[in-house]
Amino acid sequence: MAHDTNTMLAGVYCTDNIHLVVGTNPLAAARCTASLAAGACPVLVAPAGADLHYNLQTKIEQGLVRWHQKAFEDEDLFTLGRDEVGRTVDAVFVTSAPREALAARISSVCRRNRIPVNVVDAPLLSTFSLLSTHTDGPLQIGVTTNGRGCKLASRVRREIASCLPPGLGAACNRLGELRRRIQHDDALALGDLDDALDQSSQFNRLVGDDEARTRRMRWLGQMCEYWPLKRLAAVTDHDVEKLLLAYPGHNSSSSSSPVQLDAAAASPRGRIVLAGSGPGHPSLLTTATLRAIQTADVVLADKLVPSGVLDLIPRRTPVQIARKFPGNADQAQAELLETALAAVRSGKTVLRLKQGDPFV
Repeated sequence: MAHDTNTMLAGVYCTDNIHLVVGTNPLAAARCTASLAAGACPVLVAPAGADLHYNLQTKIEQGLVRWHQKAFEDEDLFTLGRDEVGRTVDAVFVTSAPREALAARISSVCRRNRIPVNVVDAPLLSTFSLLSTHTDGPLQIGVTTNGRGCKLASRVRREIASCLPPGLGAACNRLGELRRRIQHDDALALGDLDDALDQSSQFNRLVGDDEARTRRMRWLGQMCEYWPLKRLAAVTDHDVEKLLLAYPGHNSSSSSSPVQLDAAAASPRGRIVLAGSGPGHPSLLTTATLRAIQTADVVLADKLVPSGVLDLIPRRTPVQIARKFPGNADQAQAELLETALAAVRSGKTVLRLKQGDPFV
């Protein structure tokens, strides 16, 4: 019987950890492979005459897995680990049948000594479960059924991964660098608008005069929350620099220039089309709005326009999402107006795409 509560709480950094693997079957080989992928050092304990899986044999010959040719003893848990943690191993993987007495014994000793242990197909003997993971650069997505079936977890993970736009991992790198630079430039204290806490009460609160230094971090949080994933995945290094320039840092002496209306703008002039995304589903758009989406030279969209509607915009068409959040509406509107006027002066057709009814 599996645990009644979900167990996935946190990711564990395993670099240079010692993972003790008990068993020689294909599952033991898979555990060693996963351990190596996480940056850990797998140690195999099995008798000298054991029939090793070919994958295990290859890793041992390559020096990737250290094999102690002996039967498991309880003392192995406290003598094969790292010096800096008193030689205690960091985690144990038991790949033999859970009905064997050895599995229960290892689990009992590990629990008494607070050593993480995983016994195959035995959630009640395990203190942690393994995730089926999708990895794209720094982005990792883990799925677990908490002992209900690893095949099902793998299927769910594949379905989730297939829905993600390409390049999302690289975007995580870029946005992470943007976040780091904002924290550094604006001297934000630890915990200021901490996005690890999901949407706190501060997320959509008005920005006061004494909170101007958090403006850029708040915009980044709104951007990650509301932009379609395809749009986030398309963020480039140039986009990051534009975002930093659009909102000068708290310590910067520069500021965004006001929008100047040039009465003597050169012709030819373009035009601005105001349209709404309607109830939300792309099939409910008016034919005029759909035509405007497909033919506009530039699209300026609200951040709450549904992603399904934004997906209808041709790839060649530049798209700018409004940088609106409480306390920044005026500046965001000025940015959109400035972009629209510049495009109109160059003879382009600009679509101002609003959420719902554009006249409400």
